[in-house]
Amino acid sequence: MTVILLRHGRSTANTALTLAGRTSGVALDETGRAQAQDLCRRLAGLPVEAVIRSPLMRCRETVEPLAAAFGVEPVVDEGLVEVDYGSWTGRTLSELASEHMWSVVQQHPSSAVFPEGESLAEMATRAVSAVRAHDRRLAEDAGRDVLWVACSHGDVIKSVIADAYGMHLDHFQRIVVEPGSVSVVRYTPHRPFVLRVNDTGGDLASLRGEPAGHVGRATAGDASSDAVPGGNVPL
Repeated sequence: MTVILLRHGRSTANTALTLAGRTSGVALDETGRAQAQDLCRRLAGLPVEAVIRSPLMRCRETVEPLAAAFGVEPVVDEGLVEVDYGSWTGRTLSELASEHMWSVVQQHPSSAVFPEGESLAEMATRAVSAVRAHDRRLAEDAGRDVLWVACSHGDVIKSVIADAYGMHLDHFQRIVVEPGSVSVVRYTPHRPFVLRVNDTGGDLASLRGEPAGHVGRATAGDASSDAVPGGNVPL
Protein backbone atom coordinates (compact mmCIF):
# COMPACT_ATOMS: atom_id res chain seq x y z
CA MET A 1 0.00 0.00 0.00
CA THR A 2 1.06 3.58 -0.62
CA VAL A 3 -0.31 6.44 1.44
CA ILE A 4 -0.16 10.10 0.50
CA LEU A 5 0.11 11.99 3.79
CA LEU A 6 -1.48 15.36 3.12
CA ARG A 7 -1.22 18.23 5.59
CA HIS A 8 -4.23 20.52 5.41
CA GLY A 9 -3.82 23.79 3.55
CA ARG A 10 -2.80 26.99 5.26
CA SER A 11 -5.35 28.01 7.86
CA THR A 12 -6.33 31.24 9.56
CA ALA A 13 -4.53 29.99 12.68
CA ASN A 14 -1.34 29.38 10.69
CA THR A 15 -1.30 32.98 9.50
CA ALA A 16 -2.17 34.28 12.99
CA LEU A 17 0.67 32.17 14.46
CA THR A 18 -1.61 30.60 17.03
CA LEU A 19 -1.85 26.98 18.15
CA ALA A 20 -5.27 25.97 16.83
CA GLY A 21 -5.23 22.43 18.18
CA ARG A 22 -8.76 21.03 18.13
CA THR A 23 -10.50 24.40 18.10
CA SER A 24 -13.63 24.13 15.98
CA GLY A 25 -14.27 26.44 13.07
CA VAL A 26 -10.63 27.03 12.07
CA ALA A 27 -10.90 27.39 8.30
CA LEU A 28 -8.49 27.59 5.41
CA ASP A 29 -7.37 31.06 4.42
CA GLU A 30 -7.22 32.21 0.80
CA THR A 31 -3.84 30.55 0.24
CA GLY A 32 -5.08 27.35 1.86
CA ARG A 33 -8.11 27.21 -0.42
CA ALA A 34 -5.85 27.69 -3.42
CA GLN A 35 -3.62 24.86 -2.17
CA ALA A 36 -6.67 22.60 -1.86
CA GLN A 37 -7.66 23.32 -5.45
CA ASP A 38 -4.11 22.83 -6.70
CA LEU A 39 -4.00 19.35 -5.17
CA CYS A 40 -6.51 18.29 -7.84
CA ARG A 41 -3.97 19.23 -10.49
CA ARG A 42 -1.02 17.68 -8.68
CA LEU A 43 -2.74 14.35 -8.06
CA ALA A 44 -4.62 14.21 -11.37
CA GLY A 45 -4.29 10.84 -13.04
CA LEU A 46 -3.21 9.01 -9.89
CA PRO A 47 -5.19 5.88 -8.96
CA VAL A 48 -6.36 7.23 -5.59
CA GLU A 49 -9.03 4.90 -4.21
CA ALA A 50 -9.67 6.27 -0.71
CA VAL A 51 -9.45 9.53 1.20
CA ILE A 52 -9.27 9.43 5.00
CA ARG A 53 -9.23 12.67 7.00
CA SER A 54 -9.07 14.24 10.41
CA PRO A 55 -12.49 15.41 11.64
CA LEU A 56 -11.40 19.06 11.85
CA MET A 57 -12.77 21.71 9.48
CA ARG A 58 -9.45 22.64 7.89
CA CYS A 59 -8.91 19.03 6.78
CA ARG A 60 -12.47 18.74 5.50
CA GLU A 61 -12.02 21.87 3.39
CA THR A 62 -8.67 20.60 2.08
CA VAL A 63 -9.94 17.24 0.81
CA GLU A 64 -13.36 18.29 -0.52
CA PRO A 65 -12.16 19.30 -4.02
CA LEU A 66 -9.81 16.32 -4.21
CA ALA A 67 -12.41 13.77 -3.13
CA ALA A 68 -14.90 15.20 -5.62
CA ALA A 69 -12.32 14.91 -8.41
CA PHE A 70 -11.70 11.24 -7.58
CA GLY A 71 -15.36 10.45 -6.94
CA VAL A 72 -14.78 9.10 -3.45
CA GLU A 73 -16.46 9.91 -0.13
CA PRO A 74 -13.94 11.00 2.51
CA VAL A 75 -13.87 8.85 5.64
CA VAL A 76 -13.41 10.63 8.97
CA ASP A 77 -10.98 9.04 11.44
CA GLU A 78 -10.51 10.40 14.96
CA GLY A 79 -7.08 8.73 14.98
CA LEU A 80 -5.86 11.41 12.56
CA VAL A 81 -7.13 14.37 14.61
CA GLU A 82 -4.78 17.12 15.76
CA VAL A 83 -2.89 16.85 19.03
CA ASP A 84 -4.95 17.75 22.09
CA TYR A 85 -2.84 20.68 23.26
CA GLY A 86 -5.00 21.20 26.33
CA SER A 87 -4.62 24.64 27.90
CA TRP A 88 -2.11 25.59 25.20
CA THR A 89 -4.90 25.60 22.61
CA GLY A 90 -5.54 29.00 21.08
CA ARG A 91 -2.42 30.67 22.47
CA THR A 92 0.16 32.38 20.28
CA LEU A 93 3.42 30.61 19.43
CA SER A 94 5.43 33.59 20.67
CA GLU A 95 3.76 33.33 24.06
CA LEU A 96 4.21 29.57 24.26
CA ALA A 97 7.91 29.84 23.42
CA SER A 98 8.51 31.28 26.90
CA GLU A 99 7.01 28.21 28.60
CA HIS A 100 9.37 25.58 30.04
CA MET A 101 7.39 22.86 28.26
CA TRP A 102 8.27 24.42 24.89
CA SER A 103 11.88 23.30 25.12
CA VAL A 104 10.74 19.83 26.18
CA VAL A 105 8.48 19.63 23.11
CA GLN A 106 11.40 20.61 20.89
CA GLN A 107 14.23 18.64 22.50
CA HIS A 108 12.58 15.63 24.18
CA PRO A 109 9.09 15.31 22.67
CA SER A 110 8.62 11.72 23.79
CA SER A 111 8.27 13.02 27.36
CA ALA A 112 6.07 16.03 26.55
CA VAL A 113 2.57 16.05 28.04
CA PHE A 114 0.48 19.13 27.32
CA PRO A 115 -1.28 20.67 30.33
CA GLU A 116 -4.83 19.24 30.42
CA GLY A 117 -4.12 17.61 27.06
CA GLU A 118 -2.45 14.52 25.63
CA SER A 119 1.17 13.54 25.31
CA LEU A 120 3.04 13.52 22.02
CA ALA A 121 3.78 9.83 22.62
CA GLU A 122 0.04 9.12 22.86
CA MET A 123 -0.56 11.10 19.68
CA ALA A 124 2.14 9.20 17.80
CA THR A 125 0.79 5.83 18.90
CA ARG A 126 -2.79 6.50 17.80
CA ALA A 127 -1.72 8.22 14.54
CA VAL A 128 0.61 5.43 13.43
CA SER A 129 -1.96 2.83 14.46
CA ALA A 130 -4.67 4.60 12.43
CA VAL A 131 -2.57 4.80 9.27
CA ARG A 132 -1.38 1.21 9.49
CA ALA A 133 -4.90 -0.04 10.23
CA HIS A 134 -6.32 1.68 7.14
CA ASP A 135 -3.43 0.35 5.09
CA ARG A 136 -4.17 -3.24 6.17
CA ARG A 137 -7.92 -2.84 5.65
CA LEU A 138 -7.54 -1.39 2.17
CA ALA A 139 -5.12 -4.16 1.20
CA GLU A 140 -7.49 -6.84 2.45
CA ASP A 141 -10.57 -5.30 0.85
CA ALA A 142 -8.94 -4.74 -2.55
CA GLY A 143 -6.71 -7.80 -2.64
CA ARG A 144 -4.03 -5.66 -4.26
CA ASP A 145 -2.03 -2.50 -3.73
CA VAL A 146 -4.03 0.68 -3.20
CA LEU A 147 -2.95 4.31 -3.37
CA TRP A 148 -4.81 6.36 -0.77
CA VAL A 149 -4.76 9.78 0.91
CA ALA A 150 -4.65 10.59 4.63
CA CYS A 151 -5.25 14.27 5.41
CA SER A 152 -4.10 15.34 8.84
CA HIS A 153 -1.95 17.81 10.79
CA GLY A 154 1.73 18.68 11.04
CA ASP A 155 2.76 16.85 14.20
CA VAL A 156 0.55 13.88 13.34
CA ILE A 157 2.13 13.45 9.91
CA LYS A 158 5.63 13.97 11.29
CA SER A 159 5.06 11.14 13.77
CA VAL A 160 3.94 8.78 10.98
CA ILE A 161 7.00 9.67 8.90
CA ALA A 162 9.29 9.22 11.90
CA ASP A 163 7.84 5.74 12.45
CA ALA A 164 8.38 4.88 8.78
CA TYR A 165 11.98 6.05 9.01
CA GLY A 166 12.48 3.97 12.17
CA MET A 167 13.29 7.19 14.04
CA HIS A 168 12.72 7.69 17.75
CA LEU A 169 10.00 10.23 18.45
CA ASP A 170 12.64 12.48 20.02
CA HIS A 171 13.93 13.13 16.49
CA PHE A 172 10.62 13.91 14.82
CA GLN A 173 11.09 17.68 15.12
CA ARG A 174 13.80 17.32 12.46
CA ILE A 175 11.06 16.58 9.90
CA VAL A 176 9.45 19.49 8.04
CA VAL A 177 5.78 19.22 7.01
CA GLU A 178 4.33 22.49 5.74
CA PRO A 179 0.65 23.34 5.14
CA GLY A 180 -0.55 21.92 1.84
CA SER A 181 2.45 19.60 1.53
CA VAL A 182 2.46 16.00 0.40
CA SER A 183 4.56 13.23 1.94
CA VAL A 184 4.41 9.64 0.71
CA VAL A 185 5.06 6.35 2.50
CA ARG A 186 4.90 2.93 0.88
CA TYR A 187 4.25 0.02 3.26
CA THR A 188 5.56 -3.38 2.19
CA PRO A 189 5.47 -6.75 3.96
CA HIS A 190 8.91 -6.13 5.48
CA ARG A 191 9.44 -2.39 5.94
CA PRO A 192 8.07 1.02 5.01
CA PHE A 193 9.76 3.24 2.43
CA VAL A 194 9.55 7.03 2.66
CA LEU A 195 9.20 8.26 -0.93
CA ARG A 196 8.43 11.96 -0.44
CA VAL A 197 8.56 14.43 2.45
CA ASN A 198 7.14 17.97 2.47
CA ASP A 199 6.60 18.09 -1.30
CA THR A 200 4.82 21.36 -2.00
CA GLY A 201 4.76 21.33 -5.79
CA GLY A 202 6.72 18.45 -7.27
CA ASP A 203 5.67 16.02 -9.99
CA LEU A 204 3.84 13.04 -8.47
CA ALA A 205 3.64 11.04 -11.70
CA SER A 206 5.80 8.23 -10.30
CA LEU A 207 2.91 7.29 -8.01
CA ARG A 208 0.96 6.07 -11.05
CA GLY A 209 2.84 2.81 -10.88
CA GLU A 210 5.43 3.53 -13.55
CA PRO A 211 8.57 1.34 -13.48
CA ALA A 212 10.64 4.05 -11.76
CA GLY A 213 10.16 3.14 -8.12
CA HIS A 214 7.54 0.42 -8.80
CA VAL A 215 5.15 2.43 -6.68
CA GLY A 216 1.52 1.51 -6.35
CA ARG A 217 0.95 -1.52 -8.57
CA ALA A 218 3.11 -4.43 -7.39
CA THR A 219 1.19 -6.98 -5.33
CA ALA A 220 1.59 -6.94 -1.57
CA GLY A 221 3.38 -10.27 -1.62
CA ASP A 222 5.70 -9.43 -4.47
CA ALA A 223 9.32 -9.33 -3.32
CA SER A 224 9.95 -6.55 -5.83
CA SER A 225 7.69 -4.31 -3.74
CA ASP A 226 10.56 -4.05 -1.24
CA ALA A 227 12.93 -2.68 -3.87
CA VAL A 228 11.88 0.96 -3.73
CA PRO A 229 14.76 3.45 -3.61
CA GLY A 230 13.89 5.82 -1.47
CA GLY A 231 13.05 25.61 8.41
CA ASN A 232 10.79 23.56 10.66
CA VAL A 233 8.11 25.66 12.38
CA PRO A 234 7.64 24.20 15.88
CA LEU A 235 4.21 22.68 16.43
